[in-house]
Amino acid sequence: AYPVDYVNHPCIASRNDNFASINGALELDLTGQACSESIGTTTFSGAGGQLDFVEAAYFSRNGKSFLCLPSTYQDKSGKKHSRIRPTLTEGATVTATRTNTHWVVTEFGKTNLKGLSIWQRAEKIINIAHPDFQEQLIAEAERMGMWRRSNKI
Repeated sequence: AYPVDYVNHPCIASRNDNFASINGALELDLTGQACSESIGTTTFSGAGGQLDFVEAAYFSRNGKSFLCLPSTYQDKSGKKHSRIRPTLTEGATVTATRTNTHWVVTEFGKTNLKGLSIWQRAEKIINIAHPDFQEQLIAEAERMGMWRRSNKI
């Protein structure tokens, strides 16, 4: 048995070919940043080894890292909200950075973000958002300068 600071180290874990990591997220922005620890400024969970394993899978030969989240949630009044947002909620903790986010999965599909530009990421992420929120996300992406008129959903 080895200590966690050795086992979880991305340089060590990524030596395993076909390394896969599956992690949950609370919300995702259109660049691929994932928050898995807080709801705004309120701590919900810890990071655990999420970033370690996201990076290890990203750099493993034939590795895959999956960040999974439901596309929506309901507040106490029953109103539906998208977990895919133009930007993370103010005060939200970035658990997985956009440069390391590989596969993102919702109930509407999966998408591979590895090596994509910001506008390509936005397009692919909107494609797996809940359909009720896609037009709003497109409008926000366009307002933020990360949507091209040639994009198609």
